[in-house]
Amino acid sequence: MKDIRFYDAPKYKSSNYKASEMYIFYNGEEYVTSLSFVQEPDFGEGSLAYNISQYPLEDILDKFGVYISDFYPDLNTDKSHTCYLEFASDSKKNIEKLMTVVGKHVYNREVIQDSERFVDLVVENDE
Repeated sequence: MKDIRFYDAPKYKSSNYKASEMYIFYNGEEYVTSLSFVQEPDFGEGSLAYNISQYPLEDILDKFGVYISDFYPDLNTDKSHTCYLEFASDSKKNIEKLMTVVGKHVYNREVIQDSERFVDLVVENDE
């Protein structure tokens, strides 16, 4: 995933959402934020927004303790390379931690350690 940015969803301007802090909103039940990003087929990810790859997304959800609360189907089409997702958590701290990926390059890397293979989530500065 690259070009990770905050997506200012129009719904955040409604009375159903209160700004908690910059880019984080509260809807009375959970804290949310929306991000846009571009997948990288060279890293085993999809190429178009209508088919967002499970990985590294699943690892991001696990690492930051968040879940997807909106898929934005009108934006994630078979004609778009930019993906849009809303992330949510009952903990504002989890959303704050998630926001640290904005502007970074995020991908999975296979690692071999002690003859065992596993996948490591890498979050690095996008250069």
